[in-house]
Amino acid sequence: MTDITQDELEQRLSAVKAKRGYMLPHHGLLALVFPDLLAGYDAAYSAMALADRVLSHHDREFVWMAVLAATDEALATHHIAKLRAAGGTDATIEAAFAACALAIGVDAYDFAARDWAAQLAPWDGRAAYLRGVRRLEPLRLVHLAMCAVHVCRARWRALGWQLGAAYADAVPEDEIAEAITLAMFPGSVPRFVEACGVWQKLIVDGTLPASSRYQMWARLSGQGGFDEASR
Repeated sequence: MTDITQDELEQRLSAVKAKRGYMLPHHGLLALVFPDLLAGYDAAYSAMALADRVLSHHDREFVWMAVLAATDEALATHHIAKLRAAGGTDATIEAAFAACALAIGVDAYDFAARDWAAQLAPWDGRAAYLRGVRRLEPLRLVHLAMCAVHVCRARWRALGWQLGAAYADAVPEDEIAEAITLAMFPGSVPRFVEACGVWQKLIVDGTLPASSRYQMWARLSGQGGFDEASR
């Protein structure tokens, strides 16, 4: 490795600090050892978390609140300031945590629906869960946040329930797509990949009334990964 001076190290980090207003330890390590990786990481993070896409700043930060709570990301306190700067209030924060809490609690409903459905009938665990979801407000943001939390926690059947309800409640598909991308770093890229597969399959099998754009994505051939490509 080529030696680097303190000034050179700080220069490598100047763009990161200027863009975010802060730095974290991994920024410094990547700048020290793998500057090309830092550049690629910064570009991906910026496109995911900083660039304007579909959601407003307020709505994006609402989803972030739930994602960070679901993944115990205590270090990411800057998102609290960003939510408040975008007009978020204590009530907004409470709503985001309520959405996260119910999404985490879906395990109880999933257990009931999976293992005790016959004994509990006619009570329906899935329907009961969705009644709880629809008591929360604002419902559009609740759906977005809860989809993202299910991705972070790899609750795939619950994600299917949530997607179905989101479609039924007219949540825009592009907003759902942006919300689940926010789970990529805190929840892991592999879980995001798997979530896309869950959504894709639900469109293909007719469970979700997807738009023509999303039908085009879902029915695109060759998305089955290495195992499919190697056959």
